[in-house]
Amino acid sequence: MEKYTPRLKKHYIDKVVPSLMKQFGYTSVMQVPRLQKICLNQGVGAATADKKLIDSAISEMTTIAGQKAVSTKSKKDISNFKLRVNVPIGVRLTLRDINMYEFLDRLISASLPRVRDFKGVNDKSFDGRGNYTLGVTEQIIFPEIDIDKITKVSGLDITFVTSTNSDDEAKALLTELGIPFKKD
Repeated sequence: MEKYTPRLKKHYIDKVVPSLMKQFGYTSVMQVPRLQKICLNQGVGAATADKKLIDSAISEMTTIAGQKAVSTKSKKDISNFKLRVNVPIGVRLTLRDINMYEFLDRLISASLPRVRDFKGVNDKSFDGRGNYTLGVTEQIIFPEIDIDKITKVSGLDITFVTSTNSDDEAKALLTELGIPFKKD
């Protein structure tokens, strides 16, 4: 029985690695930057007042990613926000390997084209260490989400963690994988 390989991972091995080796002059395949993980994070600030928002956010994030999401808890008291320690205030999850490539494939081919007036993603969101964060303003761009069952439209952050420390190499990697950056 042959092991399943996601379409985007096969594309990475067959096309992206040789292209980046030629572009940056790498001598070994192991020098080529690769995608290590994709982290999804959603802040649910209104959850201090309504606890059901966290449960709906967890179920939506689990549906989007195909992997169970966990809630994040507050670390300290902030009286202005009516916030106590260990109160759930967000949802996160980390995707690796097969789930990561499947999610990225769905994001590029199905979700990003559904964004209103989409002209490409901003290329200024690199952190200086080769990681890229993409902010999505509405979770309804994902086809897995049923719009009728949405309690509240909210955004989420998607962080692509790469094995390189250079933003240029990371941008080249993400561009080769198919993320549509804006043309200046």
